[in-house]
Amino acid sequence: MLPWLTALMLALLAYGLYGGLVLAPADYQQGDSFRIIYVHVPAAWMSMFIYMMMAVSGAIGLIWHIKLAEIVSICSAPIGASFTLLALITGSLWGKPMWGTWWVWDARLTSELILLFLYLGVIGLYNAIEDNRTASRAVAILALVGVVNIPIIHYSVEWWSSLHQGPTVTKFAKPSIHIDMLIPLLVMAVAFKVYYAIALLLRCRNELVQREQGARWLDEILEEK
Repeated sequence: MLPWLTALMLALLAYGLYGGLVLAPADYQQGDSFRIIYVHVPAAWMSMFIYMMMAVSGAIGLIWHIKLAEIVSICSAPIGASFTLLALITGSLWGKPMWGTWWVWDARLTSELILLFLYLGVIGLYNAIEDNRTASRAVAILALVGVVNIPIIHYSVEWWSSLHQGPTVTKFAKPSIHIDMLIPLLVMAVAFKVYYAIALLLRCRNELVQREQGARWLDEILEEK
């Protein structure tokens, strides 16, 4: 699957970036500064999506003791942390010309920063426990506790006064974004999801091989190759 997924991701990424950086018209208020949304917004979406994937797979591993679910959960954490960091950095780059400052302690930005700390906590906890199965169970519990932060991030702009702009894409009845801007944004979101699938498959394969060293089925596969 990896070669096909890689080709798909590159095609989507090329189209999304070209559409967003070249074809999309400039915003009537923000000018060309708005174009950072084609990285910032999909990265922010992915930061929440991957955390939910990590929590759900962790819960599956915790309840049904499925080893592969545990692996998916822990392998998602570094990828999710990278997307969260990317969202925070690009948000700061966007905030400077729009708000006049790199950072404000409003609800959206603060809860997104907490999400990054949750990812780092999951990674640190897993590496601190020597037994993989025990570490996976501890990580699953931490991830499930942190799920409460996801709706806070999503609804923070509506619940509290914030400099961050309100929802635009999710207003399906009448989106607040022009279709020429919207299509490249959605394409970039799909490209980021395909990238997540690629990175997850690679990390899961490495983690599985590391855990199953000496197993007969793994030796048979290696002998065939």
